[in-house]
Amino acid sequence: MKIACIGDNCIDWYVDTKKGSPGGNPVNVSVYSRRLGFDSSYIGVVGDDANGELILSALREKGVDVSHVRTLHGSTAVSRVRLKDGDRILGDYDEGVMADFRPTKEDVDFLCEHDMVVTSLWGHSEGVLEEIHSRGVPIAFDASESPFDEIAVDAAPYITLFFFSDDSSDDEEICDTLKKIHASGPEIVIAMRGSKGSMAYDGKEFSSFGIIPVEVVDTLGAGDSYIAGFTTAWLSRQPILKCMRAGAECAAETIRYTGAW
Repeated sequence: MKIACIGDNCIDWYVDTKKGSPGGNPVNVSVYSRRLGFDSSYIGVVGDDANGELILSALREKGVDVSHVRTLHGSTAVSRVRLKDGDRILGDYDEGVMADFRPTKEDVDFLCEHDMVVTSLWGHSEGVLEEIHSRGVPIAFDASESPFDEIAVDAAPYITLFFFSDDSSDDEEICDTLKKIHASGPEIVIAMRGSKGSMAYDGKEFSSFGIIPVEVVDTLGAGDSYIAGFTTAWLSRQPILKCMRAGAECAAETIRYTGAW
């Protein structure tokens, strides 16, 4: 099975320790998918700076296909991060050359050679989702904390697995949100709820799963890990609850160390 991840990348710059590491939703999912034994590709753009080379070399080292990453003149995206009791707090974000990224026809053809395409709210890939969907390739989409953002709403009809994050709403509110999003087109909608676990809806029934207890060092990448675990299990034709467990197990592995990967 081959997974293609397209969209945003960045250097997660830890303000307190003055250290940076590669990150970004699709980048992280591509690495976690490799960790789970799947072939993966990352498609996006980086700047012609040291951070861009760091991202590319790190992905190559992890075995991710970066043959369709383009290098543009300018700076690679940087996201500033602080840690408070293991929880990551995101600060300023400089999008850099990612602001100019748009998938090409060649990118779309390459994406459609894979068994699943993964992208996100900030991935600048919304313009090609309809075509990918029409060519029969399932799509996983991470709406982050904004499932009703205009981009997410427009993408929903073409999405197979629709993920979003919400650790504050109660169960009734989450169920209402899941049903509303599902009605707009996705096959399965999954709410990632932090320490509350996750909840999913497939149009017939709700499914809930908790967390895998571990000592938390850094929550950066937890949601992306969950998406990788759930998605790879879904591609392996596992039932929803087993997909949710796979997501929780992958997230538990990631939050035991500092940095996304």
